[in-house]
Amino acid sequence: MIDPKRLFFLFLILCGAGVVLAALLPRRANRVVLAWIGSLSSLTILWVGGAVLLSGQAWQVDLWNIWSLGPMVLKMDRLSALFVFIAGLVFLPVSIFSASYMNLPKYVKRYGFKSFGIYYHLLLAAIVLLLVAGDMLSFLLAWEAMSIFSYLLVNYEHEKEDTTKAGYLMLSLGEAGTIAVVLAFFLLARTATGLDFPALRAAAAGMGQASAWAIFLLSFFGFGVKAGLVPTNIWLPLAHPAAPSNVSAILSGVILNLGLYGIVRFNADLLPVKDIGAGAIVLIVGSISALVGILYAVIRNDMKEMLAHSSIENIGIITAGLGAGFIFRIAGLPALAGIAFIAAFYHLLNHSLYKALLFLGAGAVDYSAGERNMDRLGGLIRVMPWTSLFFLVGALSIAALPPFNGFVSEWLTLQTMLRSVELSSMGIKIIFALCAAALALTAALAVTCFVKAFAMSFLGLARSPKASKAVEVNRSMQAPMAILALCCLLFGILPTYVIPVLDNTIATFTHEHMVDELVPPFFTAPQGNARFPQEFVSEFHDLGAQVGRTFLPGQGLVVMHRGTEHNPVVYAMSTSYTFVVLILLMGGSLILFRVLTRSRKVDRGPVWAGGVRQLLPKMTYTATGFSNPVRVIFEAVFRPVIFDEMRETVAEHFLIAVKSQRQEVYILERTMFSPLARLGRWLAALLGKIHSGSVNLYAAYILISLGIVLIIQRLM
Repeated sequence: MIDPKRLFFLFLILCGAGVVLAALLPRRANRVVLAWIGSLSSLTILWVGGAVLLSGQAWQVDLWNIWSLGPMVLKMDRLSALFVFIAGLVFLPVSIFSASYMNLPKYVKRYGFKSFGIYYHLLLAAIVLLLVAGDMLSFLLAWEAMSIFSYLLVNYEHEKEDTTKAGYLMLSLGEAGTIAVVLAFFLLARTATGLDFPALRAAAAGMGQASAWAIFLLSFFGFGVKAGLVPTNIWLPLAHPAAPSNVSAILSGVILNLGLYGIVRFNADLLPVKDIGAGAIVLIVGSISALVGILYAVIRNDMKEMLAHSSIENIGIITAGLGAGFIFRIAGLPALAGIAFIAAFYHLLNHSLYKALLFLGAGAVDYSAGERNMDRLGGLIRVMPWTSLFFLVGALSIAALPPFNGFVSEWLTLQTMLRSVELSSMGIKIIFALCAAALALTAALAVTCFVKAFAMSFLGLARSPKASKAVEVNRSMQAPMAILALCCLLFGILPTYVIPVLDNTIATFTHEHMVDELVPPFFTAPQGNARFPQEFVSEFHDLGAQVGRTFLPGQGLVVMHRGTEHNPVVYAMSTSYTFVVLILLMGGSLILFRVLTRSRKVDRGPVWAGGVRQLLPKMTYTATGFSNPVRVIFEAVFRPVIFDEMRETVAEHFLIAVKSQRQEVYILERTMFSPLARLGRWLAALLGKIHSGSVNLYAAYILISLGIVLIIQRLM
């Protein structure tokens, strides 16, 4: 077997080669190099991450011993290996896709491709180095590098004012989060013997409650900025439309995960959360983020802006799962905590796959049709059938419909929320009930959102000249979408093979294995075990749980949680069986239809539309019309401001049309950031009055300040 450490250094060499070649080669060759070097680098980290995930053999490389700061260490354990593996899964198809996508005229004519290739490979290297950093200094250096290179890629179209503003907002909020993370590290390292993670863990064991709370709040806020959690998520809906679509796929599929990695590394590994209130904060923030994200996703008509808000929603679902895990672990329910963590990590993996697929699909539409506004699209399924199919797979996955991957993780998350009945605190039970209701509403709105996204973009009639002239993208852009679509299906129908890997990952900080709580050993342990006695297993054997035992490896094809003796099965499902049943139903329906219509003649004619001879595109349903009921129901959240209203009438009596423009101020900007800005301006104006120009008055300010400092020092 190849040494993972050697493969890791090969990865760094490949990234370095990609940077050098990007600087030296012309555009045409540069795009090919990006596809090949990016793909090889991604395959390398897929191998390295997968090897550690499956074997559990962590590796470590000691770099330098910096005087007074301790050693700089690179270490890959199962937790970091999972995030590295996900990064490889996203970067591989994106690298292939980028070779053709970056040939768009708007990029070729105005922006150099050399800079993109350089930043792309440097970002990939920085992300992986961040995930394998084993000490505070290495982590912060890699974090800053990742923030800078991701900003440079988002700001690729730097000649556009909106892009520059979005990039600066992303960078400034990210740096604010970084400052909070640095403070959290400093508080944790105050009493540590070194800056490496083992030394920080040892120091955390004797940490006081006040310090632990301060570290939790700082780390959760700091990493939450990068993850796109409410209330610091305002940069995300601006950055995605500004960035190229391939960069957006990395932003949602990889960069946001780094914020979640930081939250888990800090609050589950280095300094495990011990107060149930901290877990409740994580749960509440995640649930609010999910609901706010999907509400705005439903009403947005720009495909990338809609997907950006959807990323906020999915990150919120993951965070809510982590919060539930923290609470269950603190409450002494390790089985439920393990299931909650597995659900969160499973959804993290799934979100990276289907969101990368959807962003590449949006990029393909933009590449071919030159349009992202769903009000002006439509009918693309006739001219872009493969892109339509792959986008449909992504839409079904993110809408959590079986047998695709989003269903498994969202189903597990909601089922875990319902197990809050086993908690003793009534207050926490109420919080769980409200958060579960918010997540259920989120799931329903997600279906609405992506029905709109697919139907308004790919079905019906083309509603603009650009959409009517679109053609299918080339195979180098189709293949990456096909890879991601296949992964969405495989991770959906084979959860019993994914869950054990995730169980081994969470065991690095829960120190317990929970796989038998979710995947009963129907295949490998037919005689039962302590959790599942023989009689219990036999009952499920009779229902077909043993199907496939003779030729399939693993523990079975059923995901199930067992309760008490009085309620032995809390929930159970099998997407593997669901997939087979769906295939049989669809195949049987098709055969039946063919048989029944074999002897009948089918007449095809024009579409009937209320007697109108020709159905015009402007007569069809638009994305705005589809989402209007959600706008009306949640008007208190959106608070639209309507201006420039025009009414067209005939003879002053008969109304023809009402045209109005409306502007929605983002709820967080309206309720939080605008009041803070007004307060800041008021304080600035107040402080400005002290600038009188009198030297004597300035000297008095200094004396008063010095006196206050001396008094405080005396009291302390």
